[in-house]
Amino acid sequence: MEEMTRSEANKIWENLTIADNFIFQKVMRKKRLCKRLIEKILHIKIRKIMFPETEKGINVRRDSKRVRLDVYVEDDKGMLYDIEMQTTDYADPAELPKRTRYYQDMMDMDVLNKGEFYTKLRKTYIIFICTFDPLDRNLSQYTFRETCAEDATLEMGDETTKIFLNSKGRREGIDSDLAAFLDYIEGKAPKGKFTETIADAVEVAKENKEMKVEYMTYYMELRRSEERGMEKGMEKGMEKGRKEGMEKGRMETLKSLVMSKLLSLKDAAAAAGMSEETFKKVADLRQD
Repeated sequence: MEEMTRSEANKIWENLTIADNFIFQKVMRKKRLCKRLIEKILHIKIRKIMFPETEKGINVRRDSKRVRLDVYVEDDKGMLYDIEMQTTDYADPAELPKRTRYYQDMMDMDVLNKGEFYTKLRKTYIIFICTFDPLDRNLSQYTFRETCAEDATLEMGDETTKIFLNSKGRREGIDSDLAAFLDYIEGKAPKGKFTETIADAVEVAKENKEMKVEYMTYYMELRRSEERGMEKGMEKGMEKGRKEGMEKGRMETLKSLVMSKLLSLKDAAAAAGMSEETFKKVADLRQD
């Protein structure tokens, strides 16, 4: 089983692209590429960036859900950026917007937990790079800030921005290098120096034996976790089926005893833990 899993992981490794979280994180650890990507998305210039932690994890309370940020970056002005690769198109359209809200809250609390007053909260950007259209408007970029409902030109000024990139959207109105990057995510050949450099970084990462071992270890552990989860689910399903079968058999027995006049309806209903009316409906007994 382990050999099959290792062989499968090896095949998947060979087919990984920039759209895979693992590869995306490794490539974006190159400061020059990460900085350029942020600049292309936001149309700004950044002097330098820093990585507070690899795969930054935020855990505000011991009982809270831990948030793992794919690419967590701080620039020389103290602004914070979280960049996430999203390949899962959730059935609930509110899933991704609410996920950005949760990430925003956790990032703010992480700053406050370090002793800062709320007035010192950083300017933050949460960027989701999606391999699907998250908002069904066929745009390549959706940018959201808090604005006044009565006057859309009036911004709240809380300095939070959420951005969704859509690799499937039309390319009008976005930076040409960013358009080429989104095309590359879609599997097209890299065009332009920026995307070609990213493509080269992907190939270098895939040729790195240590990264390959790291990924295969991660993949195999993930599969084991999934298998354990499936086994538990099957055990629960079998137990549920067994209980339902026993309950059904018990009801059939009680029904038979009532129909053969060996047990009163009252006593049968009491044995089933139901009212007489409910028992008649469940057991499909016709009223006298």
